[in-house]
Amino acid sequence: MRIKMNEPAIYVEGLSKRYHIGVTQKTARRPGGRMRQLPVQSNRRVGDTATGNGDQPTDHIWALRDISFEVNRGEVLGIIGRNGAGKTTLLKILSRITKPTEGRALLFGRPSSLLEVGTGFHQELSGRENIYLNGTIMGLKKDEIDSRFDEIVEFSEIGKFIDTPVKRYSSGMQVRLAFAVAAHLEPEILITDEVLAVGDFAFQKKCLGKMSDIVGQGRTVLFVSHSMQAVANLCPRTILLEEGKLIMEGPSEGVIEHYLQRSASLRKSSLQERSDRQGDGALRFVDTWLEDNRGQRVTTVLSGERVTFVAAYEVAPGEQVSNVSAAFGIYSGVNDIKVTDLSNSLSGEFFYGVIPARGQFRCTIERMPLNAGIYTYNLISRSGSGIQDYVLKAGAFDVEAGDYFGSGKTVDPNQGMLLVDQTWKIEPGK
Repeated sequence: MRIKMNEPAIYVEGLSKRYHIGVTQKTARRPGGRMRQLPVQSNRRVGDTATGNGDQPTDHIWALRDISFEVNRGEVLGIIGRNGAGKTTLLKILSRITKPTEGRALLFGRPSSLLEVGTGFHQELSGRENIYLNGTIMGLKKDEIDSRFDEIVEFSEIGKFIDTPVKRYSSGMQVRLAFAVAAHLEPEILITDEVLAVGDFAFQKKCLGKMSDIVGQGRTVLFVSHSMQAVANLCPRTILLEEGKLIMEGPSEGVIEHYLQRSASLRKSSLQERSDRQGDGALRFVDTWLEDNRGQRVTTVLSGERVTFVAAYEVAPGEQVSNVSAAFGIYSGVNDIKVTDLSNSLSGEFFYGVIPARGQFRCTIERMPLNAGIYTYNLISRSGSGIQDYVLKAGAFDVEAGDYFGSGKTVDPNQGMLLVDQTWKIEPGK
């Protein structure tokens, strides 16, 4: 198939979605057979409010509000934003899973969507039957599906279970098969959400490699991910959603940096309220912050200055946690590259015995060794081999260039993220 670049593949204009609070929404699913143009019509009724000044009914919430953008054929567009920003709602509208309240979205090409685990699968059918079902819905003939079948099964790595009903698959197995189907049936438009996070790390890398191949074939891709590194690597252009509104679009690096800066200053829900976490819950992180050398809470620190990372926790009622280890996993902001772990077990400072029911993990660095930039950190607590709490992007902070070496000079950020104590001299040759 010849892909014509610089022609629209997706056109979104004034797209809005309003939900009734506490009322189940009816959704519409439409098979995505081969098409040239499929408009999504607004279902706005007479009397619906459409203003943005707060006069909408109090029993409604706008998941999307007046979203407009275009995606050209062969373009890869990243979509980022915090949980609840409207990313998944947007993709569901584009995937014909739900209808907009206002506005329209036009797709010029055959789409394939990889959203929630199990989307597009009939749970009573086997993996084999679901492959043929999905291919048929996408407008492919049986011989076309036959020619891709072995490759799909091999990529998914679930050949042993291909004739087992999908309802007996784990979520990871469903993701493997769903991605393999979506990627190998050669859609003209591939729409993918954060569902890849369900799979194991090795399979995630494999999927990202396949995504790169799809991009290289000139197909149109919408890519939602919380991995800023994946977005930066795959997507030349990115849009940022916040509270249902499109607040920025442009080259990915600039949009990602803006997002991380806002994440540090606009986090409205406390760490205690976040639900996107893992662990058995015997211990939960409830707050986190940084302190400067005066003990004041800060979001910006200087290279070379003393800083303390703090994570407040609570032990669940009736639980006792002992022999615990905690860690702050620090990542660079834009590229999401692991910088280091601050961990009491790595430093050899073990917390033996039962810890207090409420307390703070505190890790002090006498001289901040990071160069100027934006950084985020994950939080994790373990006891033995079990994880009590694990929160991605639990906090964020900025580092400003300081006189780390005491030379009266700051270090250019382009010279690297890490600053290392060093001593130089010249010795005569022997």
